[in-house]
Amino acid sequence: MSNIKERLDKLRTLVQDSDFLEGKGLSNEVNIRIFCYDAAEEMTVRHFIEQITTDQTLNCHLIECNLYETFLSICSDIDILDTIPEMEDSDGSDFLLGQLHSAVGEDEFIAKIQELGTCKTGDVLLLTGVGDVFPFMRVHKMLEALQPHYSDIPILVMYPGTFDGSSLRLFDKLTPNPYYRAFNEA
Repeated sequence: MSNIKERLDKLRTLVQDSDFLEGKGLSNEVNIRIFCYDAAEEMTVRHFIEQITTDQTLNCHLIECNLYETFLSICSDIDILDTIPEMEDSDGSDFLLGQLHSAVGEDEFIAKIQELGTCKTGDVLLLTGVGDVFPFMRVHKMLEALQPHYSDIPILVMYPGTFDGSSLRLFDKLTPNPYYRAFNEA
Protein backbone atom coordinates (compact mmCIF):
# COMPACT_ATOMS: atom_id res chain seq x y z
CA MET A 1 0.00 0.00 0.00
CA SER A 2 1.15 3.48 -0.71
CA ASN A 3 1.43 6.20 1.89
CA ILE A 4 -1.83 6.50 3.86
CA LYS A 5 -1.90 10.29 3.64
CA GLU A 6 -1.55 10.18 -0.15
CA ARG A 7 -4.30 7.57 -0.37
CA LEU A 8 -6.60 9.66 1.83
CA ASP A 9 -5.95 12.72 -0.35
CA LYS A 10 -6.99 10.66 -3.39
CA LEU A 11 -10.10 9.55 -1.49
CA ARG A 12 -11.02 13.18 -0.80
CA THR A 13 -10.86 13.83 -4.55
CA LEU A 14 -12.81 10.65 -5.36
CA VAL A 15 -15.81 11.40 -3.12
CA GLN A 16 -16.32 14.67 -4.97
CA ASP A 17 -16.07 13.18 -8.46
CA SER A 18 -19.38 13.23 -10.34
CA ASP A 19 -18.80 9.71 -11.72
CA PHE A 20 -18.36 8.41 -8.18
CA LEU A 21 -21.42 10.25 -6.90
CA GLU A 22 -23.55 8.96 -9.79
CA GLY A 23 -22.10 5.43 -9.75
CA LYS A 24 -20.94 5.63 -13.37
CA GLY A 25 -18.65 2.94 -14.72
CA LEU A 26 -19.84 0.25 -12.31
CA SER A 27 -21.74 -1.86 -14.87
CA ASN A 28 -25.02 -1.44 -12.96
CA GLU A 29 -23.45 -2.75 -9.75
CA VAL A 30 -24.23 -1.15 -6.42
CA ASN A 31 -22.04 1.83 -5.57
CA ILE A 32 -20.27 0.45 -2.52
CA ARG A 33 -16.59 1.25 -2.09
CA ILE A 34 -14.21 -0.15 0.51
CA PHE A 35 -11.23 1.94 1.62
CA CYS A 36 -8.84 -0.54 3.23
CA TYR A 37 -6.09 0.47 5.59
CA ASP A 38 -3.81 -1.06 8.19
CA ALA A 39 -5.34 -0.90 11.66
CA ALA A 40 -2.09 0.69 12.85
CA GLU A 41 -3.10 3.74 10.77
CA GLU A 42 -6.41 4.15 12.63
CA MET A 43 -5.57 7.50 14.22
CA THR A 44 -4.55 9.00 10.87
CA VAL A 45 -7.79 7.76 9.32
CA ARG A 46 -9.88 9.12 12.20
CA HIS A 47 -8.22 12.52 11.85
CA PHE A 48 -8.98 12.49 8.11
CA ILE A 49 -12.64 11.57 8.79
CA GLU A 50 -12.96 14.39 11.31
CA GLN A 51 -11.55 16.84 8.77
CA ILE A 52 -13.52 15.68 5.74
CA THR A 53 -16.88 15.44 7.52
CA THR A 54 -16.59 19.07 8.62
CA ASP A 55 -15.16 20.41 5.35
CA GLN A 56 -17.68 22.96 4.02
CA THR A 57 -15.87 23.22 0.67
CA LEU A 58 -16.71 19.68 -0.52
CA ASN A 59 -19.13 19.44 -3.42
CA CYS A 60 -20.83 16.45 -1.80
CA HIS A 61 -22.51 15.82 1.54
CA LEU A 62 -20.92 13.13 3.69
CA ILE A 63 -23.26 11.40 6.11
CA GLU A 64 -21.04 9.64 8.62
CA CYS A 65 -22.36 6.63 10.46
CA ASN A 66 -20.02 5.28 13.09
CA LEU A 67 -21.27 1.71 13.47
CA TYR A 68 -19.96 1.34 17.01
CA GLU A 69 -21.67 4.52 18.20
CA THR A 70 -24.81 3.35 16.41
CA PHE A 71 -24.60 0.01 18.24
CA LEU A 72 -24.27 1.77 21.61
CA SER A 73 -27.19 4.03 20.77
CA ILE A 74 -29.39 1.04 19.90
CA CYS A 75 -28.42 -0.69 23.16
CA SER A 76 -29.29 2.48 25.04
CA ASP A 77 -32.63 2.80 23.23
CA ILE A 78 -33.67 -0.71 24.25
CA ASP A 79 -32.37 -0.09 27.77
CA ILE A 80 -29.72 -2.82 27.89
CA LEU A 81 -26.52 -0.76 27.82
CA ASP A 82 -26.04 -0.74 31.59
CA THR A 83 -26.70 -4.48 31.94
CA ILE A 84 -24.08 -5.59 29.41
CA PRO A 85 -21.08 -5.67 31.81
CA GLU A 86 -23.09 -7.56 34.43
CA MET A 87 -24.28 -10.09 31.89
CA GLU A 88 -20.75 -10.70 30.64
CA ASP A 89 -19.47 -11.16 34.21
CA SER A 90 -22.23 -13.55 35.22
CA ASP A 91 -22.86 -15.50 31.98
CA GLY A 92 -19.67 -15.11 29.94
CA SER A 93 -18.69 -13.44 26.69
CA ASP A 94 -20.15 -16.06 24.36
CA PHE A 95 -23.57 -15.89 26.02
CA LEU A 96 -23.50 -12.09 25.94
CA LEU A 97 -22.60 -12.05 22.25
CA GLY A 98 -25.49 -14.41 21.45
CA GLN A 99 -27.91 -12.25 23.40
CA LEU A 100 -26.70 -9.08 21.70
CA HIS A 101 -26.99 -10.67 18.25
CA SER A 102 -30.58 -11.63 18.98
CA ALA A 103 -31.45 -8.16 20.31
CA VAL A 104 -29.54 -5.95 17.84
CA GLY A 105 -29.55 -6.91 14.18
CA GLU A 106 -29.21 -5.31 10.79
CA ASP A 107 -32.77 -3.98 10.87
CA GLU A 108 -32.08 -2.01 14.04
CA PHE A 109 -28.91 -0.59 12.49
CA ILE A 110 -30.75 0.43 9.32
CA ALA A 111 -33.51 2.13 11.29
CA LYS A 112 -30.91 4.07 13.29
CA ILE A 113 -28.96 5.00 10.14
CA GLN A 114 -32.16 6.26 8.54
CA GLU A 115 -32.59 8.61 11.49
CA LEU A 116 -29.51 10.46 10.19
CA GLY A 117 -31.73 11.90 7.47
CA THR A 118 -32.96 11.31 3.97
CA CYS A 119 -30.19 10.76 1.48
CA LYS A 120 -30.30 12.42 -1.92
CA THR A 121 -28.12 12.83 -4.98
CA GLY A 122 -24.76 14.26 -3.96
CA ASP A 123 -24.76 12.48 -0.60
CA VAL A 124 -22.30 9.78 0.42
CA LEU A 125 -22.99 7.38 3.29
CA LEU A 126 -19.67 7.03 5.11
CA LEU A 127 -19.45 3.97 7.37
CA THR A 128 -16.83 4.16 10.10
CA GLY A 129 -16.23 2.30 13.36
CA VAL A 130 -16.09 -1.07 11.57
CA GLY A 131 -13.28 -2.41 13.74
CA ASP A 132 -14.80 -1.07 16.95
CA VAL A 133 -18.21 -2.66 16.41
CA PHE A 134 -16.72 -6.14 15.83
CA PRO A 135 -17.90 -8.76 16.88
CA PHE A 136 -21.33 -7.23 17.49
CA MET A 137 -21.84 -6.41 13.80
CA ARG A 138 -20.04 -7.73 10.73
CA VAL A 139 -19.75 -5.23 7.91
CA HIS A 140 -20.48 -7.74 5.13
CA LYS A 141 -23.91 -8.42 6.69
CA MET A 142 -24.51 -4.70 7.16
CA LEU A 143 -23.72 -3.97 3.51
CA GLU A 144 -26.08 -6.68 2.29
CA ALA A 145 -28.85 -5.21 4.43
CA LEU A 146 -28.13 -1.61 3.37
CA GLN A 147 -28.18 -2.24 -0.40
CA PRO A 148 -31.95 -2.01 -0.91
CA HIS A 149 -32.21 1.12 1.24
CA TYR A 150 -29.29 3.09 -0.21
CA SER A 151 -29.15 2.07 -3.86
CA ASP A 152 -29.15 5.67 -5.14
CA ILE A 153 -26.14 6.99 -3.26
CA PRO A 154 -22.58 5.74 -2.82
CA ILE A 155 -21.62 3.92 0.35
CA LEU A 156 -17.99 4.31 1.41
CA VAL A 157 -16.66 1.97 4.09
CA MET A 158 -13.51 2.84 6.02
CA TYR A 159 -12.18 -0.68 6.62
CA PRO A 160 -9.26 -1.64 8.89
CA GLY A 161 -8.29 -4.73 6.97
CA THR A 162 -8.22 -6.00 3.39
CA PHE A 163 -10.71 -6.58 0.63
CA ASP A 164 -9.59 -8.66 -2.32
CA GLY A 165 -12.72 -8.19 -4.42
CA SER A 166 -14.42 -11.27 -3.04
CA SER A 167 -13.67 -11.38 0.70
CA LEU A 168 -13.32 -8.93 3.55
CA ARG A 169 -10.67 -9.72 6.16
CA LEU A 170 -10.93 -7.53 9.25
CA PHE A 171 -7.59 -6.50 10.77
CA ASP A 172 -5.91 -8.77 8.21
CA LYS A 173 -6.11 -11.49 10.86
CA LEU A 174 -9.67 -12.77 11.12
CA THR A 175 -11.28 -15.38 8.93
CA PRO A 176 -12.35 -13.68 5.69
CA ASN A 177 -16.05 -13.14 5.06
CA PRO A 178 -17.29 -13.47 1.48
CA TYR A 179 -18.56 -10.26 -0.05
CA TYR A 180 -18.34 -9.45 -3.73
CA ARG A 181 -20.65 -6.52 -4.39
CA ALA A 182 -18.18 -3.75 -3.52
CA PHE A 183 -15.22 -2.11 -5.16
CA ASN A 184 -11.81 -1.62 -3.60
CA GLU A 185 -10.51 1.95 -3.40
CA ALA A 186 -6.72 2.03 -3.53
